[in-house]
Amino acid sequence: MIFQFWYYPVLFLTAFFAGLVDSIAGGGGIITLPVMLSLGFPPHIALGTNKFQASFGSFTASYYYIKKDVVILKACTAGIVFTLIGSAIGTWTVTQVSSDVLKYIIPFLLVVIIIYSFIKTNLGENDRQARMKEMVFYLIAGLTLGFYDGFFGPGVGSFWAITFVAGLGYNLKKATGYTKVMNFTSNVVSLFIFVLGGYVIFTAGIVMAVGQIAGSKIGSELVIKRGVKFIKPIFITVVILTTMKIIYDRFLH
Repeated sequence: MIFQFWYYPVLFLTAFFAGLVDSIAGGGGIITLPVMLSLGFPPHIALGTNKFQASFGSFTASYYYIKKDVVILKACTAGIVFTLIGSAIGTWTVTQVSSDVLKYIIPFLLVVIIIYSFIKTNLGENDRQARMKEMVFYLIAGLTLGFYDGFFGPGVGSFWAITFVAGLGYNLKKATGYTKVMNFTSNVVSLFIFVLGGYVIFTAGIVMAVGQIAGSKIGSELVIKRGVKFIKPIFITVVILTTMKIIYDRFLH
């Protein structure tokens, strides 16, 4: 591809906005990937470069949530380990088999999240009793969602957040913090595979990483200050937009 100088400010602003949204409710990929593809990035290069810049955003958000005691890292060690394993298996598997089946299933799962969010009007407003033991929860969720993120990916932040709320009884602010830690874990595994394959344009990735870091920091601060009532409408909006984007790509494009 021919890389024009004006691409850099466009990529920076795109990554900044994606980092802002992603740190609040997930779904930054639905912003960055279409822009990168429209600029002429080959699909595999766009995916690899996107993972590179997204890793910086998820790290920044994770660090901020840990620093503000929203996330206790020791409490989710098992989740990190199982997500790492699941993501590694998923990333390896997608290089061996087609992901077409998942592309049909995922939109329907996201629709279920939308319906659940509207039915449960008090979704994630307060902590409540956990329905599962943490080790069992992380074994199932870490392996399953880690695998999914490595294998396909869209909507994984929404799946993690709703799973934390439903399984461990976290409020939505706390669920968002722990989601970013799991996102960072699976991002790093996938990034490692993409780098080995030569699928990352580092100049573009670094510019976008700076934008991601700035956007993620601001977004995380907004979550800390404004809490669940601020997150919920953004969360539902991002899930709806992610669903529409996947349905369009899969069935209408």
